[in-house]
Amino acid sequence: MEHQNIFILAIESSCDDTSAAVLHNNKKLSNVVATQRIHEEYGGVVPELASRAHQQNILPVVHQALAKANIDKKQLSAIAFTRGPGLMGSLLVGTSFAKSLALGLDIPLIEVNHMQAHILAHFIDEENNPKPQFPFLALTISGGHTQIVLVKDYFDLEILGETLDDAVGEAFDKSAKILGLPYPGGPLVDKYAQMGNPKAFPFPKPKVKDLNFSFSGLKTSILYFIQNQVKENPNFIEENLHDICSSIQYTIIDILMSKLKKAAKQTGIKQIAIGGGVSANSGIREALKDAETRYGWTTYVPKFEYCTDNAAMIGIVGYLKYLEGNFSDQSITAKARYVI
Repeated sequence: MEHQNIFILAIESSCDDTSAAVLHNNKKLSNVVATQRIHEEYGGVVPELASRAHQQNILPVVHQALAKANIDKKQLSAIAFTRGPGLMGSLLVGTSFAKSLALGLDIPLIEVNHMQAHILAHFIDEENNPKPQFPFLALTISGGHTQIVLVKDYFDLEILGETLDDAVGEAFDKSAKILGLPYPGGPLVDKYAQMGNPKAFPFPKPKVKDLNFSFSGLKTSILYFIQNQVKENPNFIEENLHDICSSIQYTIIDILMSKLKKAAKQTGIKQIAIGGGVSANSGIREALKDAETRYGWTTYVPKFEYCTDNAAMIGIVGYLKYLEGNFSDQSITAKARYVI
């Protein structure tokens, strides 16, 4: 099939969002996401409930993606799917569905690394959306990952630094939980932070070697700080919520930006891209824009649609792999841990 007529159906099921997308070459025709609300009452994702919800959602989500793209399944060139990393039960649903559909349609199957997809989402063809030039640095920030990646080409990536314990998204969500905010709390911390004083309550920043990160100590310090303050004043959180959130967000962003600045200095690269769910955070976006004028960087921030888990980012990797003939066979299995 000619390159200008490649249709990729992409499936994403790494955590608690079931998503399907259709791409025509590098252009998105549809990108449907079914968000699972069941986890809100538990304050976090319950893996067993997530996999069951994926089973319920995947068929209607794929149907909607094809309908919105106005594409018949017989026109598809290949099926791309998230192989990992993620929750094994969730990954198995998407993997099994993709393998079965590819087998039934007798078309190629393409496995995709979820974190690589967050980076390459920048190459989805969109109006007024400039694409980074190689080489560039990518800061991947999500609920499960925090990495600085040197991107030399589409499939030549090197991790320069990563978290040694918790991911930045978890630091946001756990901090929100400590404050009694509903799950997912990260976006609420961002919302309230915009109305507070970022330097009201200083929190300690971990000293970690090289370009690696650590957030477990910060979470503990926030917990002890809140516990101590509430003992003295039971209304402390309610009376200082905006300042607390602003101080937490300021500390987390400072940790991220200090490592990113160090990576840019070491590599001499001034093209910086971000990806992952936490890249939707307004404070991080502002910090990057500020760095453009302060350090002469060129920054690339994805559309909100491509920040959280979605299948369009899986589809663009599928398209790029299709051009190289990089296909998988039916023996492929999901991988909960899957390094770029």
